[in-house]
Amino acid sequence: MVAGGIAAGPAAPATAAALPSACSGSPDRVYPFATGELRIYKNHRYACAVTHAKRPGPRRTMSVSLQPRGGRAVMERGRFTRRAGPVSVHALHRCVRATGKVSGTGRSTGWILC
Repeated sequence: MVAGGIAAGPAAPATAAALPSACSGSPDRVYPFATGELRIYKNHRYACAVTHAKRPGPRRTMSVSLQPRGGRAVMERGRFTRRAGPVSVHALHRCVRATGKVSGTGRSTGWILC
């Protein structure tokens, strides 16, 4: 199909950096693991985390959790095709720790953003 003189072909796959963010704030850290990656975002008051699958596709078990120091963890767990999250916590002057998993494989951080 040609529209306005430009041929429309198959869309190129989006890279991880090109995917729109589900979190507000600026990207702070990325923790890759075998089946995906855990992305941490930070703005002035909040921290946010998302787990992205390396290869989006069929539904599989995924989870993401984020805990502020001295507070309770916020978690999202379920069967997703692309990502788990976002989850956010108030993190003004507080460290946080995060965990992300895709199909039972994942990664955890220590206390970060201190």
